[in-house]
Amino acid sequence: MTALRILDIGEDSDFRRIPPCADPRFDHRTCDYWEDADRGLRDARPGWLHAPAPAPAATPRIAPDNPFAPAPKQEAWNPFTIGGSGGGSGRPNPFDPFGDDADDVPAGNPFAPTTRVERGRTTGVPRKVALLDRGRGVFGSYAKILLEGDVAVAFAQFGPLSAYPRALRIRELYPQLPDAPLPAVITCIATTAEARHRGHATHLVAAVCDDLAARGFAAIETYPDRFQSEDATSAARPGFWEACGFTLVVEDEHFPVMRRELG
Repeated sequence: MTALRILDIGEDSDFRRIPPCADPRFDHRTCDYWEDADRGLRDARPGWLHAPAPAPAATPRIAPDNPFAPAPKQEAWNPFTIGGSGGGSGRPNPFDPFGDDADDVPAGNPFAPTTRVERGRTTGVPRKVALLDRGRGVFGSYAKILLEGDVAVAFAQFGPLSAYPRALRIRELYPQLPDAPLPAVITCIATTAEARHRGHATHLVAAVCDDLAARGFAAIETYPDRFQSEDATSAARPGFWEACGFTLVVEDEHFPVMRRELG
């Protein structure tokens, strides 16, 4: 039996291993359906798989070799600007009690924390990479793939509810759902057409649940879409989630709510 391995999507090389959707009209690697509640799409958009070209350098309005051009005006330091950096001085603002000092950590304080939160990448990467990476340093990975040998056969996307505006909008339809503590969500689960009905998606969901429990979440929700075909929906069917230990907590003809308590 070929060994199974689960990989967190973090680096660009991991992102390129995300398997294709069973329906070629859609693409996990370019989907922003859950991240953009108003205009998000699941459609395949090949242009999104490439990092955007760098913006051209701004052309100065006054040529530097123009002897008749006035000298650049030096902006005086303004102590009332946010951060006290008016005029590019970089000096702290002595009138802002909430402002930072010039140095991130005051010199000579052995008790000050020095750990910096690593920020997600927002430039120089494909749009979906930036979306999956935005929780770096705070939450962690937002996606996993399941490898059978060296072949990616399943994909899952998940994270805190706040990361997915469409999930928030769906959840607001059901005031009977508990609002504290807020759950994590699994927005997408998919298996390649060639690897269907072999338990791969169930195995991947179990790993995601274990991961989310270790991150401190008390529950997970998911919102299947009954109007979509099995290959077009990103959140499977209620029966699949029941097999993964989820319970139907809100019956709805369009978006039923499945929930699993963690502990």
